[in-house]
Amino acid sequence: MPLTVLLGLGVVYPRVRAGARASIALSLGIFGIAVGASEALYYTIKVGASRDDYTGFLALAGGIVLLGLGVVTLWRSRRTDDRLARRYGRRVLLTVAGLIVFVVLVMPVAVSYVFTHATRAVVPPARLGAPYEDVSFRTSDGLKLNGWYVPSKNGAAVVVYPGRAGPQRQARMLARHGYGVLLFDRRGEATSQGDPNAFGWEFDKDLRAAGAFLRRRSDVRRDRIGGIGLSVGGEALLQTAARSDAYDAVVSEGAGVRSLREQRMLPGLEMKLFQPSMAVITGATATFANELPPPNLRDLSRHITAPVFLIYAGHGQGGESLNPKFFAAAHEPKTLWKIPEAEHTGGIEARPAEYERRVVGFFDENLLGR
Repeated sequence: MPLTVLLGLGVVYPRVRAGARASIALSLGIFGIAVGASEALYYTIKVGASRDDYTGFLALAGGIVLLGLGVVTLWRSRRTDDRLARRYGRRVLLTVAGLIVFVVLVMPVAVSYVFTHATRAVVPPARLGAPYEDVSFRTSDGLKLNGWYVPSKNGAAVVVYPGRAGPQRQARMLARHGYGVLLFDRRGEATSQGDPNAFGWEFDKDLRAAGAFLRRRSDVRRDRIGGIGLSVGGEALLQTAARSDAYDAVVSEGAGVRSLREQRMLPGLEMKLFQPSMAVITGATATFANELPPPNLRDLSRHITAPVFLIYAGHGQGGESLNPKFFAAAHEPKTLWKIPEAEHTGGIEARPAEYERRVVGFFDENLLGR
């Protein structure tokens, strides 16, 4: 589909008026820069250039040229033979229209490309506070995912997700209490195979594979598998719990909006005005990822039968204020905790002692109590 659009614009370009040509050049210029910067420039800086990074640099150069072409076309085609008031009134209207198109269409498409083509490129230092093993496992669609595993001392294990960077503090907390802990690079990240997607629409496949890996471990009982998901990881964990029995207890912190389906649930004029942009982001992400957005998290929560603990911040982001709606839809046993002073996924920093008591207590009750 993207290739078809580009070819179509190439055919149309010489046949339209100067203003339309400038709009096409400016839009594609911004997109070309997003392509080159998100893939070629970012990954070359992090790990060195390889494969499609080289064509990414061509896209970056082409984007810069197209931006210049668009500006020159606009300048040369401006009208100067009409009355001053009419001339500048028209330019103001065209500028406002251009800004609307930029905000609602061009930037969302560019952002969606970045979301589906760039993620953390390297494995971070391991600071888990306990001995760990390098492990790997495969998903149902054949991807190899790599991570670390701290062996269990109490017969229970918890997946802490996503990635190997952000969740390390939660991993240390659980390891102190004897839990096995699994952290791994999500698909498309660092050393794991696959393509990234910042919204995590397919991360449930990763999490089901992680649960299956833990069930094969000799140090873990098959009915003592838990999960903590942070932000997009919390959303993916709720989706996994709704569609499988891979986890016996789940903690989701900071879950919120991952497509237009959740965005439409947010109140307020500002959120309503953002819906057209979110619709474009959702559609463009589906196109670049070749994957339809999953169901609304509130609808998925109705199918969760495992004990669930929902945490959200008073100063959160990404629509995590929707957690009470997810909570209302879920079955018992369920727990909801709002941390008023916390930032997004910052509960463990805002209230470390209470966070540890509540989260570890939840797993003690629902995993060790079996």
